[in-house]
Amino acid sequence: MASKYPPSSAASTRNPPPATAAPVRTLRLGRIKAAVWENSTDQRAYYNVTFARTYMDAEKKFRDTDSFGRDDLLLLAKLADQAHTFVCEQMAAQKQEEYPEPSRRS
Repeated sequence: MASKYPPSSAASTRNPPPATAAPVRTLRLGRIKAAVWENSTDQRAYYNVTFARTYMDAEKKFRDTDSFGRDDLLLLAKLADQAHTFVCEQMAAQKQEEYPEPSRRS
């Protein structure tokens, strides 16, 4: 049965990722992974994180999904914590570059 809503082309063309886009960091715990993406503006860089669960399909090919089961949730929370720590460290380093502390002489 055809959907009564046609697929939106605006969503896919709004901000298409560059062909060579790759996460700046991928964290993994078992079959759960977090990919940290850096987006730059003229003023600064900011970060987004995507989460996925890897599984093997019927054709024995690895696939990713953004659906998580009960047993995945604690690993997902731990990965979210690790991703948060990584992003905070990156932002602190960025701030340090923008505003270096003056050297102190005794």
